[in-house]
Amino acid sequence: MPHSGSCLCGAVRFTVEGDLPPPDGCHCVNCRKQTGHYLVSTDVPKAALSVTGADHVGWFQSSEKVRRGFCTRCGSTLFWDPVFRDWIGVAMGAFDSPTDTHQSKHIFTSEKGDYYDIADGLPQNLR
Repeated sequence: MPHSGSCLCGAVRFTVEGDLPPPDGCHCVNCRKQTGHYLVSTDVPKAALSVTGADHVGWFQSSEKVRRGFCTRCGSTLFWDPVFRDWIGVAMGAFDSPTDTHQSKHIFTSEKGDYYDIADGLPQNLR
């Protein structure tokens, strides 16, 4: 089953073929600064992702190994790309419903913001 989504303004649309793996919530400082809270994303094979309006995707190289994709028109967070891997993280908030998946865990909880608690009972990894 394909899963589709878009940025806020609709300039970038995407489709992921196949089931969406359970996403995780990343609380690292970089994800929090990029999104304004924390990033929940699902990791899919790059070959399963197709993007329309790719000319409106901007990329920020946040480290030697990772770049972050966003819409250059509206600023929506869309992708987390470990450039040397065959998969890409897609932001769950950008998908149209239903996604037929549920968050599985929290990662980098040692860097979470002090203004919220994680109380959903999911596993928490410090890194």
